Amino acid sequence: MPFNFFRRHEPEATPPPAQAVIAAPVAEPAAPAPVDGFLTYALQLDAQRHIKGYKLEWRAASGSTHASDDFRALLSTVASNLNGVKAGWRLGKLMVYLDATADGLAFEELQALPPKSVVLCLRLTELADKKIWPTVEALRAQGFGIMLCDVEALPEAPAAADTPAASEAPEGGEPTDEPEAPDPFGALALITHLDVREGRKELVDGARQLRGPGKPAIHPIATRIASWAEFDACAARRLDAFVRGKEAIVAETQAGAALQPESVLIIRVMQMIQRNEDVRAIEAALQHDEALTARLLHHINTLTMGHNVEVHSLHHAVALLGFGPLFRWLSLLLATSTKASSMAYMTKKAIMRGRFVELMGQGTLPADEANNLFVAGMFSLIDRVLGVPMEEVLAKVHLPEAVQEAVRTRGGLYGPFVALAESCEVDAVEAAALAASIGVSAEKVNASHLAAMAWALDVSPAEVTY
Repeated sequence: MPFNFFRRHEPEATPPPAQAVIAAPVAEPAAPAPVDGFLTYALQLDAQRHIKGYKLEWRAASGSTHASDDFRALLSTVASNLNGVKAGWRLGKLMVYLDATADGLAFEELQALPPKSVVLCLRLTELADKKIWPTVEALRAQGFGIMLCDVEALPEAPAAADTPAASEAPEGGEPTDEPEAPDPFGALALITHLDVREGRKELVDGARQLRGPGKPAIHPIATRIASWAEFDACAARRLDAFVRGKEAIVAETQAGAALQPESVLIIRVMQMIQRNEDVRAIEAALQHDEALTARLLHHINTLTMGHNVEVHSLHHAVALLGFGPLFRWLSLLLATSTKASSMAYMTKKAIMRGRFVELMGQGTLPADEANNLFVAGMFSLIDRVLGVPMEEVLAKVHLPEAVQEAVRTRGGLYGPFVALAESCEVDAVEAAALAASIGVSAEKVNASHLAAMAWALDVSPAEVTY
């Protein structure tokens, strides 16, 4: 039977309406070229550490390239993998932030993205140039957000006496044809978001005071968070923050920390499956948590609609699906068993990594390795999710040796896939070498990454539905 246990059936959707044509010359589209770079990202977390979006960035595999080339490659990759004609925008309500360039604002690839889900990030030196304002204003009218980045301080409004009207000629002379000087203050009227670095008070206060009554507020985001202590300081001031890979995987673990009762039960059932115990004994163990059993059966029925059979018992589910997919699902459920809402972002990150690793292995490793790939990726973060040391978890869940090697040292058959996923979560510096070592193209890595991002979207500690 083909393995399709974790395939989400996405509803048909009507194509998005055509976008308005922006008021600027459209740059000539570049000829299609092989993908030569890797996506990486930062999480946008709110004060409660809930994921609100992703800052997607591009690292060229062959070294330094023009920023506009990187932007075009990023746009093309995101549009082709996240905004399907039938499925629509695959990240739901999550926002995507993209580093843009002034000339890149006219790229036609930008029009393949849903405006209300995208924020374009520009520096003050670019945004202060009045020549691009008509294009920016047209993009804003479509619904795109504009984020002002890398500012040390907000520019002050020029005094009225120092600002002659545009139609006025210099005193005693004819109108000049010289280009207008950049207007940093005028650029502030175009922005929707502001980079407030590590949460600088003057930038935060300026963002919150810049708009008058009845006008949409500017959204300040801290972009340079080096520790969770800095994040908590920003959270106390109601700031969102971009949290990058290394910070996002650093979470507190405590020796001897107790697992949640649901986690203990899930691990017990996983152990029983590993020992090939009788299905009736496993059913008896699950009866101690009716809610968990109900979630399992509901999930299986959702995923097996093609069989036209409703599953009423674990025995029936095993007969229909086998123990392999059941162990995999319980691994996923273990990640969602934490009750700490502050760890919800880590749950999603672990599940996304598991799926990312699995998708990269498709076509490279045999199909029956899918379960192990997913478990290796997800368990590589299970200590951070559950808040207990890795060795304590692995002592209770006796994973296959190759999976344990990947989790502990990133070695063995599955280890390079996990290491590649980690690299793409941080800075993708090692991504090209790792992808080459396992024979996976950059295009497949990026497609797997974004597909995993979309696949993990609906997973939460309260419910698991795909």
